[in-house]
Amino acid sequence: MFVDQVSVHVKAGDGGNGIVAYRREKYVPMGGPAGGDGGKGGDVIFQVDEGLNTLMDFRYNRHFKAKRGENGMNKKKHGKNAEDLIVSVPPGTIVYNEETNEMIADLTEHKEQAIIAKGGRGGRGNVKFASPRDPAPNIAENGEPGEELQIKVELKIIADVGLVGFPSVGKSTLLSVVTAAKPKIADYHFTTLSPNLGVVETKDGRSFVMADLPGLIEGAHVGTGLGHQFLRHVERTRMIVHVIDMSGIEGRDPYDDYVKINEELKAYDETLEKRPQIVVANKMDVPEATQNLQQFKEKLPSNTTVYPISGMTREGISNLLFAIADKLDTIPKQKLIDDDIKGKVVYRHEEKEPAFQISRDTDGAFLLTGKKVERMFKMTDFTRDEAVRRFARQLRGVGVDAALRKKGAVDGDTVRILGFEFEFID
Repeated sequence: MFVDQVSVHVKAGDGGNGIVAYRREKYVPMGGPAGGDGGKGGDVIFQVDEGLNTLMDFRYNRHFKAKRGENGMNKKKHGKNAEDLIVSVPPGTIVYNEETNEMIADLTEHKEQAIIAKGGRGGRGNVKFASPRDPAPNIAENGEPGEELQIKVELKIIADVGLVGFPSVGKSTLLSVVTAAKPKIADYHFTTLSPNLGVVETKDGRSFVMADLPGLIEGAHVGTGLGHQFLRHVERTRMIVHVIDMSGIEGRDPYDDYVKINEELKAYDETLEKRPQIVVANKMDVPEATQNLQQFKEKLPSNTTVYPISGMTREGISNLLFAIADKLDTIPKQKLIDDDIKGKVVYRHEEKEPAFQISRDTDGAFLLTGKKVERMFKMTDFTRDEAVRRFARQLRGVGVDAALRKKGAVDGDTVRILGFEFEFID
């Protein structure tokens, strides 16, 4: 089964916790601090594997979670960093943040990598909190939570040649004749419901990848028929081979088919209009095809070359493959992607979001939300009084106390964060 679009949940590893520990040493209060830092959590990394050509693996595994870092140890020992989780994807994979629909990465080259979710840093042990005022602190941090997000993974086939044309014009037959691919072939429309790929080798030793793409119909650029399921795969092909049914047995006019397909390509992406294209007149074994071809050529611009072939009898196939190979030799193997993406991980300026937001719950309690304060909360060890006091100072430092007063909070009011409740003291 060909899978080219999936929704996936990724969770990077949390950082390991720092610990509170003391060394044994005479004349040093409590032996002196010796708690080490926690290790970093693992990143979730997507890496291109040129041996893959579908997102099939994601169909059965929609959750990817990296391991957390190791906790710190005594004698100032640092916890071990967790290994990154490497997820293999095919060339042409694009990753979007499903919530914001922003592109995270566009991966096209073998072994190319992108960090999709970053692991959390390790929490600091009590060694890091020692000071002249407090030489033996009883405080340590929990590890930072790793990033967690829902992503959309989309595949755009990367092939040298894309076969386009109306349904049942013979694209699948052509691919089966010139490659070892075994596409489904039948006498009804939309036999091909997903792209098929095959490697073509010419008699002079040149080779290229050819993709048989699902048939187009009028209105495909707005989603009619297979719509965008087909069209997004055309974007990555270096050249287009436009297959026309010259027999007329479907009751369609070959030239009308030619115009409509090109209009659909242009309507979807104007750059496709400038993509190198070879026109192929198929089913020339049918008696009416010769006359139809003559009329078809008369309507085309004089500089357009048409290659007559028959997928059934293999007539003209060799000349067509040489023509395709010659054309590809003149087209650089560049990444056919948006200029502002450059085929790498996408970095965009992000507006700095507020450290916190305050709202009221149904029972009148004050709700405290926001990535920054929630991160501080998760990294606080509430089993230690010193850590609790530090958390209170952190909230005051980012302006939570003052904001609560403005919202009308008074002594004894309940403040809730991530399901935990605190009492506001003015």
